[in-house]
Amino acid sequence: MRLSDATVVIRPRSTWEAMDLGVLMSQQHRRLLMTSWAIVTLPLFALLSLVFWDSPSLAVFIFWWLKPAYERLPLYILSKALFGETPTLKQALREWPRLLKPQLLASLTWRRLSLSRSFLMPVVQLEGLNGAARQQRLQVLLHRNAGAAQWLTVIGVHLETALWIGLLVLFYLLLPQQIETDWDWQSLILAADQDWRWLEHLTNAFYALVLVVWEPVYVACGFSLYLNRRTTLEAWDIELVFRRLRQRLNSSALAVLLAVCLLLPGVQPVYAADAASAPQAPRLLHQPLSSQASHDSIKALLEQPPFKNQQTVTRYRFGEDPAVPAEAAQGKAPDWLKTLLGWLDGQRFNALAKVIEVLLWGTLIAALGWLIWRYREFLQTFVSRRPRLPTRIKSALPQQAFGLELNRETLPDDIAASAEQLWPTQPRAALGLLYRGLLSHLLHEHDLPLKAADTEQQVLARIEQLQRPELLDYSCDLTAHWQNMAYGHRVPAVQIQQQLCDGWRALFGQGAAR
Repeated sequence: MRLSDATVVIRPRSTWEAMDLGVLMSQQHRRLLMTSWAIVTLPLFALLSLVFWDSPSLAVFIFWWLKPAYERLPLYILSKALFGETPTLKQALREWPRLLKPQLLASLTWRRLSLSRSFLMPVVQLEGLNGAARQQRLQVLLHRNAGAAQWLTVIGVHLETALWIGLLVLFYLLLPQQIETDWDWQSLILAADQDWRWLEHLTNAFYALVLVVWEPVYVACGFSLYLNRRTTLEAWDIELVFRRLRQRLNSSALAVLLAVCLLLPGVQPVYAADAASAPQAPRLLHQPLSSQASHDSIKALLEQPPFKNQQTVTRYRFGEDPAVPAEAAQGKAPDWLKTLLGWLDGQRFNALAKVIEVLLWGTLIAALGWLIWRYREFLQTFVSRRPRLPTRIKSALPQQAFGLELNRETLPDDIAASAEQLWPTQPRAALGLLYRGLLSHLLHEHDLPLKAADTEQQVLARIEQLQRPELLDYSCDLTAHWQNMAYGHRVPAVQIQQQLCDGWRALFGQGAAR
C-alpha cells in the first residue's frame, strides 16, 4: 500500500465528511460496483424465489441474511481503486469466491446483526486479522467512530425501506388507466394466496433492485470511515508530507553535490587553515561545562519527572522472599496457596473476579425475587388492581324458529316413534316434530348460531359449515318436505315418511339428543 498513489486526498475528516467521501467514491465507480453486484445477487435471488415459490417471505429473508457475503465484492473493488488499480469486471468476479473464505461463517451468524458491519469488514478482509488480534484492533477503531458506524447502518435501513416503498408506488403509478380500473389492491388482498403470490415475488424483486443501487454506497461509506480512522491513528497525512519533503530533497541533493565537486579544489586550502586554527584538546578541559559534568547533569535530569516517575507498590510476599526480613519469614504459607496465587495472575484473576461478580448479582436478584414471591400477598395491598372488564353476556338461545318450539322440554323422549304415531292422523304435526327436533339438536348439541329470523336456506348454509355430509343430506331432504307441507300442503308418501323416521334414528338415535 503506497499512500502516495491514493486517488483521494488523505487527511483527517469528520465522520459525516468521511461518509460523503464514500458516496463520491461509489459514484465514481458506480458502473462497475452496480454491475458486479447485480451479476452476483440477482441470479441467486431468482434461484431462491424458484426454490421457495410457496414461501416468498422465506426467500427474501434468506437473500437479506446473505448480504455480508455480497458486500465483500464492492469492498475489494473500492480498496483496489483507492490506489489506482481499479480491477475489471472479469477480475472482480474471479476474485469473489476467494474473498468469501475468511470468517464467512462468523459473518453470517453471530456477527450478522452488528450495526458496525460495514466499518469493521475491512479488518477481516483487508488486514486479515482474527482472534485476539482482531479484538484489539476493533477496540482501537471503535474508540471514536462506533457511533458513526452504527448511525450509518440505521440510516441505511431506513433508506432501503424508503426506496423500496417508493419503487412500489412508482410501479403502481405507471399502470395503465384501463388496468387500474379493473385491478385494485383490496381485491388482491382479499383473493386467495395462490392468486396473488406473484405479487409478493414482484415486491421482493423490487427489494433486490434497490440493493443494487444502495448497497455499494453503504459499503463505500463504511470503507471511507475506516480509512478516516486509520488516517487519524497512523497519521497518514503527516507521512505523506514527509515523503514529499524527501522527494524534494532528493531532487535538490544532486545539484548541491555537483556544485561541491566543482568548488572542492578552492575549498581545500580554507579547510586546512581552519584545521590549523582549531583549539587543542587540553583547552577543552578548561571550559565551564566538561564532558563529565554534562554526563552528570543529563543523568540528574533523567532521574526527575517526567522522565522517571517513582511509585511505591505494596504487595504480599512469601516467607522465603529475600526482600522479607528473617524474623518475618518464620510463618511460611502452604504450597497450595502459593500455587493458587501464582495461577491467579493477570487475565485469570480478572476472569475470576467477573465470575464472582456475576454470582453475587445473581444471588441478589434471586433473593429479591424470592422476597417478592414470599410476600406477594402483602405487596398486593399496595398495588391498585386493574378493574376487570365485565364478562360478555352470552346471548340467549332462541326458543322459537318458524313458529316451532325449540326448547328440549317440549320434545318427547323418542321423537321418531312419536312422529310415526302422528303420520296417519296428523302428518303436519309429525313432519313439524321431526324438523323441530332437528333444529333443537343443532342448536344445543352443535352450538349452531341459529337466529329467530333465519330462513330455511340460511339454516342449511350453517349446517354445511359443520362439514358432516350425512347430516347435510338428511337436513336438505327433511327441509324440502317441510317446505312442501308448510307452504304447499303436500303430504309426503308413506315410504318417504318411513325413510324420514329411519334417517332420524340413524343420525340421532331414539331420543331427542338430550
